[in-house]
Amino acid sequence: MGLLSQGSPLSWEETKRHADHVRRHGILQFLHIYHAVKDRHKDVLKWGDEVEYMLVSFDHENKKVQLVLSGEELLETLQEKGERTNPNHPTLWRPEYGSYMIEGTPGQPYGGTMSEFNTVEDNMRKRRKEATSLLGENQALCTVTSFPSSSICRRLGCPGFTLPEYKPSPVEGGASKSLFFPDEAINKHPRFSTLTRNIRHRRGEKVVINVPIFKDKNTPSPFIEIFPEDDEAAKASKPDHIYMDAMGFGMGNCCLQVTFQACSISEARYLYDQLATICPIVMALSAASPFYRGYVSDIDCRWGVISASVDDRTREERGLEPLKNNSYRISKSRYDSIDSYLSECGEKYNDIDLTKDKEIYEQLLQEGIDHLLAQHVAHLFIRDPLTLFEEKIHLDDANESDHFENIQSTNWQTMRFKPPPPNSDIGWRVEFRPMEVQLTDFENSAYVVFVVLLTRVILSYKLDFLIPLSKVDENMKEAQKRDAVLQRMFYFRKDICKGGNAVVDGCGKATGSTEQTAEEYALMSIDTIINGKEGVFPGLIPILNCYLENMEVDVDTRCSILNYLKLIKKRASGELMTVARWMREFIANHPDYKQDSVITDEMNYSLLLKCNQIANELCECPELLGPAFRKVKYSGSKIDVSN
Repeated sequence: MGLLSQGSPLSWEETKRHADHVRRHGILQFLHIYHAVKDRHKDVLKWGDEVEYMLVSFDHENKKVQLVLSGEELLETLQEKGERTNPNHPTLWRPEYGSYMIEGTPGQPYGGTMSEFNTVEDNMRKRRKEATSLLGENQALCTVTSFPSSSICRRLGCPGFTLPEYKPSPVEGGASKSLFFPDEAINKHPRFSTLTRNIRHRRGEKVVINVPIFKDKNTPSPFIEIFPEDDEAAKASKPDHIYMDAMGFGMGNCCLQVTFQACSISEARYLYDQLATICPIVMALSAASPFYRGYVSDIDCRWGVISASVDDRTREERGLEPLKNNSYRISKSRYDSIDSYLSECGEKYNDIDLTKDKEIYEQLLQEGIDHLLAQHVAHLFIRDPLTLFEEKIHLDDANESDHFENIQSTNWQTMRFKPPPPNSDIGWRVEFRPMEVQLTDFENSAYVVFVVLLTRVILSYKLDFLIPLSKVDENMKEAQKRDAVLQRMFYFRKDICKGGNAVVDGCGKATGSTEQTAEEYALMSIDTIINGKEGVFPGLIPILNCYLENMEVDVDTRCSILNYLKLIKKRASGELMTVARWMREFIANHPDYKQDSVITDEMNYSLLLKCNQIANELCECPELLGPAFRKVKYSGSKIDVSN
């Protein structure tokens, strides 16, 4: 969740008075870091994943499921039993936005050997077991991206979806003023409620989230919700859309992220660019959030929801009023896709108008920062700090980075470029952020291993996935739509050989080209991008398989990797469902569903109970995982992946 400072949080008006101070000193802190480590090379590959969890409680008698607001207490116990007792404990636990959420990571970063891939799932299992062992009766640790909620959440001012139950407080003085989401569901750390309140105050109104509703046979047309108690909601809500009004509807969702340490700043910038084009593809593949506020939506991913949930832009910055009190028109929320490539090879594809702080940009150039990195940082710093603690205003810029991280960590983009912390042995890093969390540790491991393995292939084969950034933005919009993995087409580069370097075609032969065709990219299905199509694109899975064939990998690790890749392959082809599609079919086939896009308490209970059973391997789910998803066979000479 980013920087977690301790202290006395300032109000928005107080924070605003210090905004220029934070920006000015944030840049000085960045410059100190940059000049100290710009020439640092030969850092070893390290990487790690982050899995976010929800705590739920099942009321089996009344067939109801609720979010348990005990994340802070659980976190304290996990940390006390874990890292505080043993610095080498295999798991680490951190807070998240919701008081019903926690985040788990491996205790130590994974290294660069192939055998590390065989430990990811085991570590995720340790996390789930460790946290679950501390839960109460009928409570569970769930890896679901969004809590579907139920009918109670649609009736204004009614408690119901949290345990203990609280009523929302849509009155002045509350952090979110939400009609639906109680402030008690926000983590008690002052950063989170302060973020919520200051986003609303800076924006000048509540955040507005409108998600298109799925039009089923009996869904009213037009679908219109009435909010007589709230003029703001009545004006903000749109016909045929599910209306939400709080940061918790976005930041209260769960995701899966991976961070990589590169060997140098140039390698980090190269990976940042290449992976940015992969973000929408993997997001569509991991789609897992089709339900919001007790309704079936017409989207499968949370990205647009979370983007709107933290959109602090004023009406002027959104272009709804002439600029008077603000400096810029800003085209996106601070939670969105990246706006510029960082490597030299990406510069010609930077076709998005980039709003940047010109004074900061010139300052960075004068300090020896190159044009591409300078504009990236100057673009991040058009934003205001959203939280500031009284004790953290005046810092030692040569040895601290809180002001830089204040801005950096509240630019939540698909990729994050992360300079080393001051005076540390940590290297330059990039964070891959668009994935939705999956139901099982096996699935989450598969997506993590796929992305990490892809970075190894990108660097080894010097692959080039770059296309105009505006096309990546179009892909991001397509990726969120219902069943995008099967129904949508995505812009992707046709020839991914960079400067004639060898790459692998679908038959396993090395091919290359020193010249690009006039049309460098084309619209492709995700099946083509992942699995390949003869004469069109070699496919990422065949390239990864070729890489594996040329690596020395022990049998157990090779089998694990191939099992993971098989899942990705079959999700891309449609042979296996995405979590979002499986959830839709589960609800559609529920005996209580009236084809009206409404999810009742009992339907919500049945769905979450089934998700929990699948996650804990208490039942099979061949539609999601296949009939024998672990049974890769090894004969002594050949590995059979035909299943």
